[in-house]
Amino acid sequence: MHIATHAEATPDKLALKMFGSGVELTYRQLNDRSNQVAQLFRLLGLKPGDPVALMMENHPLFFVVCWGAQRAGLQYTAASSRLTVGELQYIVGDCGAKIFITTKEKREVAAEVRPLLGDVRCYMIDGVADGYESFEAAIDAMPTTPIADECEGGDMLYSSGTTGRPKGVKTKLSLAPMGTAQALVGLMQFLYAFDENTRYISPAPFYHAAPLRYVMNTLRLGGTVIALEHFDPEHLLAAIDTYKITHGQFVPTMFIRMLKLDEKVRFGYDVSSLKVAIHAAAPCPIPIKEQMIAWWGPKIFEYYAGTEGNGFCAITSEEWLAKKGSVGKPLLGELHICDEDGVEQPTGEPGTIFFGGTAPFEYHNDPEKTASSRHPQGWSTLGDIGYVDADGFLFLTDRKANMIISGGVNIYPQEAENVLTMHPKVGDVAVFGVPNEDFGEEVKAVVQPASWADVDTEEKRRALELELIAFCKEQLAGLKCPRSIDFEAELPRHPTGKLYKRLLRDRYWAGRTSKLV
Repeated sequence: MHIATHAEATPDKLALKMFGSGVELTYRQLNDRSNQVAQLFRLLGLKPGDPVALMMENHPLFFVVCWGAQRAGLQYTAASSRLTVGELQYIVGDCGAKIFITTKEKREVAAEVRPLLGDVRCYMIDGVADGYESFEAAIDAMPTTPIADECEGGDMLYSSGTTGRPKGVKTKLSLAPMGTAQALVGLMQFLYAFDENTRYISPAPFYHAAPLRYVMNTLRLGGTVIALEHFDPEHLLAAIDTYKITHGQFVPTMFIRMLKLDEKVRFGYDVSSLKVAIHAAAPCPIPIKEQMIAWWGPKIFEYYAGTEGNGFCAITSEEWLAKKGSVGKPLLGELHICDEDGVEQPTGEPGTIFFGGTAPFEYHNDPEKTASSRHPQGWSTLGDIGYVDADGFLFLTDRKANMIISGGVNIYPQEAENVLTMHPKVGDVAVFGVPNEDFGEEVKAVVQPASWADVDTEEKRRALELELIAFCKEQLAGLKCPRSIDFEAELPRHPTGKLYKRLLRDRYWAGRTSKLV
């Protein structure tokens, strides 16, 4: 399984197309250009196992760079294209990158960070800036033949930083011969029938783990990728219709935004070509998933896993309809649900989710965080809370760090978020704990209204606040519902669907002791 095989067999087949710009790469072009990238890396003295970093928007050359690093046996870090100068400096330095590649679109941050990167060699695509060389000119001078010592590299990606400094998730590179089968490829084939006929839509930022890895492996299998430069619910539906997409991967916020489109728009596109719609990355409210299955049919597949690769659970639409809210059974790793003392919990009792029996990982340059993710038995956790039912299906409750402790009672904010998301006047919502003198914490919600006109006066704000609290109490016990609600024009949500609750919560904990969430 190697793009070179497809380049030889079907050189003019479309490998990648950007939906907005229409820029295309055939398999011949992807193979030749990634060979040139690998040749450049070797010319610059990089050896198998060496690190490189890139910060790029969803750009047609993104996967040319990644495939060049992959076939040179390098460890490549794809950094978020939304990073600040300080965040980018930290990641490039922490991963030990010898080469940094960015684009003209990111030139403002790139220009500021350049003096902070020392002797890291820096390249820019689509133009140059002070301290950067032209990446296209550099690879144009390289041969299109493979390097002599091709071997499998791999990514080292960083957490999105929702709990403070992001940390690199490091696994051991195999450095196996190029084309060696990988575990994720097997899962994609077995669970979702990916093959050379797959037409895969990628609507999320490339630098995130799931889009990066699923696009890389779709190309490894010889399929075609259609990518959005930026997520837009109508553009996504248009792309599915236009290119007769067979497979795609989404996050729940994308489902929510599609479902909130006007029905004439939503039903104006043909999505019948879809065979597999995968979702992950964040919990999906039950009513949202019910509506998606009603709309798209039983083609919705969910998995639970992390960048760390320490476990993998999966569930089909049919299974989910019988076990609503579950993320499935483990296909990789053995599940262990443990209390605060590490004691395994009985069926139905929530606790920290651990996986055992899978390949180890570590948080790069952070032995303390690595140790905190381990159970004395050697199992590892992503920090999520959940329980397993009598049939072995895993249900997520929330992240451990998000838990609110009010008067000694554990409250999982995901429950209130799932309820409030369904209110027609709510565009987005975050629920978390804020200080309470008597109980330690109380439940607070911050809501992004669907229309700012609903909260443009103090009277309207108070009316909607009371309406939403009452709406929540109709479906949940009062202690789980927010005692107060504030409104923001936009919540700090990562493009991958994760919410930066810390940025909201810190405002309420200023000058007090707070969990960094």
